[in-house]
Amino acid sequence: MRAVAQRPPRLPSGSNDRGFRIMLYAFLIIVSVLVGFPLFQLVTQSFMHNNDILHYPPQLLTPNMTFDNYMGLFQSQDLLLPQWLFNSFLVSTSVTAGVLIVASPAAYAFARLHFPGRQVLFFLFLATLTLPSQVTLIPNFLLMRDLHFLDQYTGLIVPALANVFAVFLLRQFFAEIPVELEEAAILDGASRWGVFLRVIIPLSTSSLTALGILVFLGSWNDLFWPLIVTNSVGMRTLPVGLTILNGNFGVLNRGLVLAGATFATIPVLIIYIVFQRRIIQGITLTGMGGR
Repeated sequence: MRAVAQRPPRLPSGSNDRGFRIMLYAFLIIVSVLVGFPLFQLVTQSFMHNNDILHYPPQLLTPNMTFDNYMGLFQSQDLLLPQWLFNSFLVSTSVTAGVLIVASPAAYAFARLHFPGRQVLFFLFLATLTLPSQVTLIPNFLLMRDLHFLDQYTGLIVPALANVFAVFLLRQFFAEIPVELEEAAILDGASRWGVFLRVIIPLSTSSLTALGILVFLGSWNDLFWPLIVTNSVGMRTLPVGLTILNGNFGVLNRGLVLAGATFATIPVLIIYIVFQRRIIQGITLTGMGGR
């Protein structure tokens, strides 16, 4: 009799899925440890004395942990941390609200309105994203000087309202909204502004939320422009204040500098942890492509 070739037993599909998930989770855990370790070291060393921070080999934890570094942030007369924190919060919230108000109608116009030269204008609009910020630095600075916006909140807020990326992101999402919804609203007597405010905006809360968070974080972490347009210490934002802190205490008291960096990171982490699903959902929806 002819021998019958035996096939290797098939593994159940569940086993393959289980093994893939184990490998994926192991990879994500390794990446999370690599990414989170510097942050963990930043937080732990912010509670150490200067001698413990400079100890070699580096120590992650010591028995002499202290809150003196954080108390020094608010007790030092050379540091205006509460004022810097207020400036960053005011500028970031104002920029976020202003960008959403300005970018939404512009994105709707590019997505829905038909006018001569729309595609060319949108292409030129996007082309400005390729320009480095250093190219427009001097013209923007001269404009702020002529408008008497230097060392003012207006100088920190107004230039950031022209956000091309925000227009592009919202335009991609608005283009995916079915036109039939707008046509139904127009048949009911709604104007273009009525369609925009009562149909488009309510359907775009995810993308608007994601964009608002991204704009807020970008404005909160901005260092270059606030450093250029502000002169007095009281008008500095938190990132610029950290450079002052590092310049004054970077050698003598590293713990104070690390405490300031940790303090500046806390609001960003809170916002991301609370709104991370909104960020992912908004970016996913706006990335489906435009018309």
